[in-house]
Amino acid sequence: MPRSPGGRIMRSLLTTTLVLSLALLLAAPPARAGAPTDQLRLQVDRVLKLLDDPTLKDKPKDKRVAARKIADDIFDFGETARRSLGRHWAARTQAERDEFVKLFGDLLERSYISRIELYGGEKIQYVSDKIEGDQASVLSKLITKAGSDVPIEYRMLKKGERWLVYDVIIEGVSLVSNYRTQFNKIIQTSSFAELVKKMKSRQEEMGSSADSGRPA
Repeated sequence: MPRSPGGRIMRSLLTTTLVLSLALLLAAPPARAGAPTDQLRLQVDRVLKLLDDPTLKDKPKDKRVAARKIADDIFDFGETARRSLGRHWAARTQAERDEFVKLFGDLLERSYISRIELYGGEKIQYVSDKIEGDQASVLSKLITKAGSDVPIEYRMLKKGERWLVYDVIIEGVSLVSNYRTQFNKIIQTSSFAELVKKMKSRQEEMGSSADSGRPA
């Protein structure tokens, strides 16, 4: 993903915490629409089973494939991509939008799946949820092994019979807003084509890291 020196520290903190929080949401099968919090609870149980599966202990690639398939049913990558591109979305052709959504979704998947092994006993405590039509937010706390609390808000959209996550807000910092700032800066100082070029370059880097077994 495009990176700038000014936001390197914040993105590092975001990535570490975000990966741990998203890791708890990767493994839920399609569920009937109900309270968003209830669906998140089910997802926690499912992903823990995936992480603790002894048959996948020495098969990181198989674990990533399993997580990727499930993640596609949990996260609304198209909505995340659209919101992250912000006002620049309207000017894009359908072909450009399709390419951007595919690239962005792939980069997000690679980022947290490559770090799924970072999970080490963190727990999620659900605080409250709020539903307004087809949108919902779930407030929670990530409780670390050291006992500290990290506030996390999951923003979701109802699609059919499921609630899909499109944004995660960690300690007041939004995943979508963070990327929107990065993308806007690149497009304004260069072009949308340059943004896509940088994203493809990052995709290649992450692909090489995954092949070598290193975290991307």
